[in-house]
Amino acid sequence: MRTKIISLLLVLGLISCDPQDLQRVLDSVNQAPLTDIDISNGLKEALQFGVDNSVNYLSTQDGFYKSIYKIVLPEEANVVIDKLSIIPGFDNLEEELIRRINRAAEDAASKAGPIFIDAVRGITFDDAMNILMGEKNAATQYLHNRTYSQLYDTFKPVLIESLNKFNALDYWADAVNTYNKLPFVSDVNPDLADHINQKALYGLFDLIEEKELGIREDISQRTTSLLQKVFAKQD
Repeated sequence: MRTKIISLLLVLGLISCDPQDLQRVLDSVNQAPLTDIDISNGLKEALQFGVDNSVNYLSTQDGFYKSIYKIVLPEEANVVIDKLSIIPGFDNLEEELIRRINRAAEDAASKAGPIFIDAVRGITFDDAMNILMGEKNAATQYLHNRTYSQLYDTFKPVLIESLNKFNALDYWADAVNTYNKLPFVSDVNPDLADHINQKALYGLFDLIEEKELGIREDISQRTTSLLQKVFAKQD
C-alpha cells in the first residue's frame, strides 16, 4: 500500500511539472550513458559514411578529371612533355595522358569502398573520447595515420589495373622511350603509378574529412540514432 502511495505522489508531482521540465526528466531517464564503445562505433560509422561519400563522388565520370581533385602529371614529367610536343603524334601528349590517368583514378575509386571499410573496421579507437572531442577532422586523421601505408599497398594494384584498362601506362611508356632516344638528353622514367596512387588517396581522404566535418557541424547529417547520440556529446 505504501509503495502505491509513493508511486501516486511521484506521478502527481511529474504531472504538475512544466512540460519542458518533464521532457528533460524523461529524456534523462531514457538516455543510456555514453560508453567508449558507443563513441568508437559512432566514429567508425561517421568514417564509413565518409568513405561512401568519397567513393560515390570520385568514381563518377569526371569525379577526378573535372574537379578540384584532378590529377596532373608529376613535375619531373614536364621535361618529357616539353621535348616531345614538337614531334608528330605527341602534340597532345599531356592532355591525353592526364585524361587517361584521371579516368583510371575514377575507375579505381569505384573499387575503393571495401578496401577503406576494412581499414575502418580494423582500427581501434583506444582514446575514443579524445578523438570525439578533438579537432574537427580527428577521426579522419586517426584513420590516415593508422592505415595509410596499408591502404597505399592495397589500393595501388587496383589502380594499376585501372591504368592498364585505359592504356595509360603503355601510353606513357611509349612517350618516355621516344624521349630517351633523343640526342643530348638524360634518361628519365618518372614513377607515374606511385604519383597517381598518392593523389587518388589524397582525394579520397579529403572527402572523408569533409564528411566528418559535416557530421560534426550539421545535425541533419547525423542520419542514425548512434550518430545523433555520439556527436551530441561534442556539440
